[in-house]
Amino acid sequence: MASEPEKLSHKPSLLERLSHFLLREPEDREQLVELLHGAYENHLMDGDSLAMIEGVLQVSEMQVRDVMIPRSQMDVIDITQPAETLLPFVIETAHSRFPVIEDNKNDVIGILLAKDLLRYYADQSFELRDMLRPAVFIPESKRLNVLLKEFRSNRNHIAIVVDEYGGVAGMVTIEDVLEQIVGDIEDEYDDDETEGNIIPQEAGSYRVKALTEIAELNEALGTEFSDEEFSTVGGLVINHFGHLPKRGEQIRIANLSVTVVHADSRRVHVLLIEQLPEEPYPIESV
Repeated sequence: MASEPEKLSHKPSLLERLSHFLLREPEDREQLVELLHGAYENHLMDGDSLAMIEGVLQVSEMQVRDVMIPRSQMDVIDITQPAETLLPFVIETAHSRFPVIEDNKNDVIGILLAKDLLRYYADQSFELRDMLRPAVFIPESKRLNVLLKEFRSNRNHIAIVVDEYGGVAGMVTIEDVLEQIVGDIEDEYDDDETEGNIIPQEAGSYRVKALTEIAELNEALGTEFSDEEFSTVGGLVINHFGHLPKRGEQIRIANLSVTVVHADSRRVHVLLIEQLPEEPYPIESV
């Protein structure tokens, strides 16, 4: 028979804690997360499963404003433009759905599916306004788990986010919400693994994958960044930001202007890097 001290020092096993969980709900989130981590440490679930469950818990506490694409970063179609000029823009941005505005981004009049634009080439009497789907407007404060439920029930893939004054603050897609749970979702339009890590763009800028080795960046751009602390460009950039940056955030590192092109809640994926002129040393007066 166990002595009294032994009874007091007994710690519940994982099985006992799991049984307790099944019979009674955890009292708070921290208790649930602790239980899940214990299951992972004891190989009852893999790391991907744990990350997804934690993502689900995180989504229930996040608001639309936390993941939306800001208005300044929205790719939109202006209905006042001729239809024949829109296809190159659609191909370049490679989205399947576009908010359609009339004159300015604060006046969203509908959503255009890229595939509907192809009807213009089959029928010259095509009227863009007739092709628009109704736009869904939601507040910045809406919870992501509620939005995901609405996306599923209404079969919408995109919503326009409005601020407290009714102005357009940004947009959010079902992919933005799902990425909070499963991580980055890549499709056929994302960067191909066969493409180079550093791709020259117009005006002397470069599209750079965050996983690019710093040594490769130094060789391509003639920079001299150390790779002792960080081996990738993404690590270097995040260190200079001091936080995990969102899409559209910009920073200057040495003579480089760095803009985040693609990022999710877990990591940075693609950067736009532009070389700036070296700043001249100030001339001291004598």
